[in-house]
Amino acid sequence: MIKFRSKRFCRGMSFRFGGSGSSNNSVKGSEKGSNCAAAAIGEIKWELRPGGMLVQKRESGDSVVEMITIRVSTVSQWHDISVEATSTFGELKMVLSLVTGLEPREQRILFKGKERDDCEYLHMVGVRDKDKVLLLEDPAIKERKLHSLAGGQAIGTPCPTIRV
Repeated sequence: MIKFRSKRFCRGMSFRFGGSGSSNNSVKGSEKGSNCAAAAIGEIKWELRPGGMLVQKRESGDSVVEMITIRVSTVSQWHDISVEATSTFGELKMVLSLVTGLEPREQRILFKGKERDDCEYLHMVGVRDKDKVLLLEDPAIKERKLHSLAGGQAIGTPCPTIRV
């Protein structure tokens, strides 16, 4: 987290903090300029968003996380997955691995006709609530699986016959 000190300017009002002061310098919420007084009391805290944008940090302790539902389509079925809008495609693959049984390295995710990298953020690419994403099994890994299931033989070669 990055902290910047802000200059505290308030028009038409002067404030004294600490030390001795009369009760006339205290500001109540109903007085004019109380928003300026509230800003003058504390420092402004900043945060760096995943896209690189520097924004003012929210005051509330509860950060509002926007959840989106994505329809993930495979060859034979589809799944509705709820994730945070600021998730990455790698995090989406982790959730999909629980649902589909495919490991994240075996998955290829396509959005708007392009394969997406694990480090890309959903909201930066343009994934919104109720958008569709295509999930494919990586063909190279699929072929290796089939090859290992065939007992190490090349696909298409006849099995050796056993003569008695």
